[in-house]
Amino acid sequence: MMNMTGRTINVVSLAVMAFAVGMVMDAAIIVLENIVRMREQGMPSKEAAITGTWQVWPALFASAVTTVAIFLPIIFLKDQSGQLFSDLAIVISVATVTSLLVASLVIPVAAHEFTSQLQLADRPESWLDRSTSMIMNLTGTPKMRWIWILGLIGTAVTITYLAFPKLNYLPEGNRNLVFGIIIPPPGVNIDHVEKEMGEVIAQRLQPYLDGTRSPQIKHYFFVARPGAMFLGARAQNPHKDEIDEVMKVVKGTISGFPDSFAIVQKASLFSGVGGRTSVDINIQGNDIESLLHAARMGFFKIPTVFPGIRANPKPGLQLAEPELQMAPRESRLVEVGWGRGTMALLTRFLGQGLFVGEYFDGDEKLDVVARVQPWDTPEELAAIPLYTPEGGVLPVSELVEITRTAGPDLIRRLDRRRTVTLELRPPPGVPLEVVLDKIHQEIIPVIERELPEGGAVRLSGSADNLKKAIQGFSSSFVLAVIILYLLITALFRSFVDGVLVILVLPLATVGGVLMLQLLNLPADLLTMLGFIVLLGLVVNNAILLVHQARAAERRGLWLPSKV
Repeated sequence: MMNMTGRTINVVSLAVMAFAVGMVMDAAIIVLENIVRMREQGMPSKEAAITGTWQVWPALFASAVTTVAIFLPIIFLKDQSGQLFSDLAIVISVATVTSLLVASLVIPVAAHEFTSQLQLADRPESWLDRSTSMIMNLTGTPKMRWIWILGLIGTAVTITYLAFPKLNYLPEGNRNLVFGIIIPPPGVNIDHVEKEMGEVIAQRLQPYLDGTRSPQIKHYFFVARPGAMFLGARAQNPHKDEIDEVMKVVKGTISGFPDSFAIVQKASLFSGVGGRTSVDINIQGNDIESLLHAARMGFFKIPTVFPGIRANPKPGLQLAEPELQMAPRESRLVEVGWGRGTMALLTRFLGQGLFVGEYFDGDEKLDVVARVQPWDTPEELAAIPLYTPEGGVLPVSELVEITRTAGPDLIRRLDRRRTVTLELRPPPGVPLEVVLDKIHQEIIPVIERELPEGGAVRLSGSADNLKKAIQGFSSSFVLAVIILYLLITALFRSFVDGVLVILVLPLATVGGVLMLQLLNLPADLLTMLGFIVLLGLVVNNAILLVHQARAAERRGLWLPSKV
């Protein structure tokens, strides 16, 4: 099926196949157990195989249909979670249908062949029979049954609400890759970085690479570009303790350079190189100096809220790059027959170039860009002649006022608004929801106090991803429950029986929540997916029990016997 749908084998699909091994056994076990029960009652093997299979077939069919229906919403999720787990939905759906066919067609034939010569006697009373009798005694009256139902359901819902763990986006895992980022002083060129930083880092890491010092590093890489440098290293021994030690070595290696600061973290299992959960605090407004001042206040506040954590500012927090500002002389432009729009286009022509069209050379389209001859100084720029409609040939300085100033190393915009971003990588083991709560309560108020009128702060990165994932999984969960109830109601032709099966969900959910609390695990995408998978699994036994009870009721058995 993976090949037919154009998919490949990956970590998720392999894990699902291992998980599906346990799921596909359920139907076969139920059919075989019912056939054996028929044989214990003295029924011939052929008749037992047919009768035993036919008795549980409707329940097994209902279970398979509900399991497949539960996973359908996952296939149609369009965000990252849908792309990540669509393989899971396909594999489990196909495996469930296949297991139903095998349990219905292969198991009865095999049971008839291998049990025809066996002499099976009635089983002695087991602990399960004694437990069932005790439960029936405790729920012997309608009043007691309602007390147990309301008590169990109410307790389960309350515990689930109170004990549900904080949300995270994706688990970090224990990937053998430590990633460091160095933010150098503004204006530092690549040659200086290579000589003053790259060579020093290589000398510091050489003993760990040779194995003369511990922990031994398998290999590392170093990349430098204007505004940032990146260092990645892998441990020779991929044990968690060794990776943590390599992380300390990398942190010590890239720290201590003058006027620079470093960020070190382990790479995530579900991200690219150096990637892991991060929150972007986007500070937006019109005045760059006010934005940088507010960003600096937030930058220095972050280590007090998250000790040992430093944010990565984009762009830098200083106006340290040489910049030329060109302000149009309004009256002079009107005199020569131009406007601000024309001067804006000419500014591109004087700089990186103005796009004027495309040229097709027979194989591909090429951009046609017009620009002036290269200039080196502001004086040369001011002296460039321009032909105007009504003023003749004039130098640039006649049409605009050129001012030397300092600016950021790059211009960053988000939704067309000038933006300064503080990229925050949360501490390991801290759920993303906890991080977002602290950002909203302690960091954003400090930034907003420094913003001018019209300024705003918004979060993106993993914060947006988590919000979209919660919305997607919440709608999928509700849709799955509705589909589940409607299917069960249609198969059993009873609204009451559908409710009886659905009542098992809160009892099963509270078990998963308590286990997460016991293991101190957050609720991430994998956990939320697990709860959706839970819907298709925990109802199987309930469907079988309700179906068999109704079948016994139709045969005239009284309540304790049919249960």
